[in-house]
Amino acid sequence: MSDHYDVRGSGPVLLIIPGGAGHSMGLDNATALLSERFTVVTYDPLGLAHGRLGEPVEEQRVEWWSDGAARVLDSVLPEGEAAYVFGSSSGAVTALDLASRHPDRLRHVIAHEPPVVAVLPDAERQRSMFAGVRDAYRTQGAEAASIRMTAGMEERALTEEELNKTSDATPQPPSPADELATPMGVFLTRVLVPFTSYSPHLAALSASSPRLTVAVGIDSAGQLLHRTTTFLARRIGGVARPFPGGHLGLLTHPAEFAARLRETLVPVG
Repeated sequence: MSDHYDVRGSGPVLLIIPGGAGHSMGLDNATALLSERFTVVTYDPLGLAHGRLGEPVEEQRVEWWSDGAARVLDSVLPEGEAAYVFGSSSGAVTALDLASRHPDRLRHVIAHEPPVVAVLPDAERQRSMFAGVRDAYRTQGAEAASIRMTAGMEERALTEEELNKTSDATPQPPSPADELATPMGVFLTRVLVPFTSYSPHLAALSASSPRLTVAVGIDSAGQLLHRTTTFLARRIGGVARPFPGGHLGLLTHPAEFAARLRETLVPVG
């Protein structure tokens, strides 16, 4: 089995697990800043940034990604050292599973807005919403899926304009090849539903040997993943730590986000 990852910088190991389908696009600015303090190891669980985009991909399981992350750490960690871990979105789900199932040699784990809606009282409704996003992509195309995803994340009904767009537009369902041609297609059809259906190991996370920080975007207030992250933090006996930006804060606010990440992992004083 071949695990795909990139390494840059020097210092203690910081494993980054990207969101979406695990492609690292857009992360260069943040990883460049972080590599001034850490050996940044960016994990690519499906190899999409390493020439495997377009190849067959089966529906994914969180455990596969966290097992792969553990293998990567075995490969890059010097003897006797422990790693820092950061994951966002689907990568944060992976980071939670890594912390609960592979805690050895983890120093501090930050899970940023993991979509673990299983912790919510309305979990089934939210799981159904994400399944509806996947189904809309497969039957109507990317625009319809994006409209449903935006409304679901903002916890609101579709507007009249959005309903008209999804009902009046000519369906443009992707072909089997189209589903695998872009990271977003892979995410919507192979990652979204199984990862949002994941139930975190709350007891293991509450007693986790590595330090665990659950992070939430400041600009995500009022949205589904802000609520989910806040619920998760309470369930494991903590408080969600605010980070710059929203769900994509690492991409939209790379300097501020990297600074918050550094100070959270390695506090000064």
